[in-house]
Amino acid sequence: MYNIGICDDGEFTCSEIEEMLLQYEKKHMVKLAVHIWNSGEQLCRYLKNSGGLDLIFLDIELLDLDGIVVGRYIREELENRDIQIVYISCKGQYAQQLFKMQPMDFLVKPILQKQIDETMELAIKIIDKNNMFFEFQKGGEYYKIPYGDILYFYSTGRKIHIVLKNREIEFYDKIDTIRGRLPEYFILIHKSYIINRNHVRKYTYETAEMSNDKILSISKPNRKDVREHILNQG
Repeated sequence: MYNIGICDDGEFTCSEIEEMLLQYEKKHMVKLAVHIWNSGEQLCRYLKNSGGLDLIFLDIELLDLDGIVVGRYIREELENRDIQIVYISCKGQYAQQLFKMQPMDFLVKPILQKQIDETMELAIKIIDKNNMFFEFQKGGEYYKIPYGDILYFYSTGRKIHIVLKNREIEFYDKIDTIRGRLPEYFILIHKSYIINRNHVRKYTYETAEMSNDKILSISKPNRKDVREHILNQG
């Protein structure tokens, strides 16, 4: 089951999106639990107390806490990078403001069934991959770590270091070997670094600031590919 949220102060918009989600559920035989809020405050309260959402359709122009404030609350205060955010709006000029919230998509009203179908297909693909595991062996022990928990990998000599939110794990392997085992949202930014795009707070042409405040350098040979990956994300 996938937990989907809709937050819009327009009840008609909420009902429309809910109906399109139910059509998607019926057509693709997936199980969706749809939750609806008409204010950013209600949504934030729910996330603080429960947090059980996989995807949220979030209106930017909410009357109380707007969608940008809510997105910042999700990413920075709750430190949640797993919830996929799809912003919805009557306008289309928010790209720069939304980047730090790492939205999965941006839909301009009126929203069509085809857009919901495409968004759900992508969201389910990402959610399922986040729930998959990176597996490796260290000595005689085997480890399974959810991809979504990994901020980045880096290599020193013959060792690979996996950086998580509160710890690091190291084992023997090569960057080139593990690179082929990772989902497409892991980006090679340097011969020694592979980052999880979902844990990036800010990009520049030369650096990536990660969710643990670490700033990593993007090597010259990788800058063009990294930039194209960012621009075509999703």
